Amino acid sequence: MPSVEKISIALPPEMVAQLRQAVDTGEYASSSEVVRDALRDWTHKRQLQQNGVAELRQLWQQARADNAPGLPADPILDQLERKYQALADAAGATK
Repeated sequence: MPSVEKISIALPPEMVAQLRQAVDTGEYASSSEVVRDALRDWTHKRQLQQNGVAELRQLWQQARADNAPGLPADPILDQLERKYQALADAAGATK
């Protein structure tokens, strides 16, 4: 493992209980592993959100530059929602 830095975090009692239960049941080997896994999930979710915003910005710029008649928004938004839900579902299945 690359070098590590120890930090201290404060958690509410409910989260501490969940963390300890995950270690006690053998789901994780240590509290640190639980936190690292949670941070990986958070990082992945954040990246998906950032990618979604970037894609929406790109589509918005393309739409503003396009002088052709527009399309109804609902089908486009439905398509985007399905796309990102599928990405989120796939990310959840890989754990």
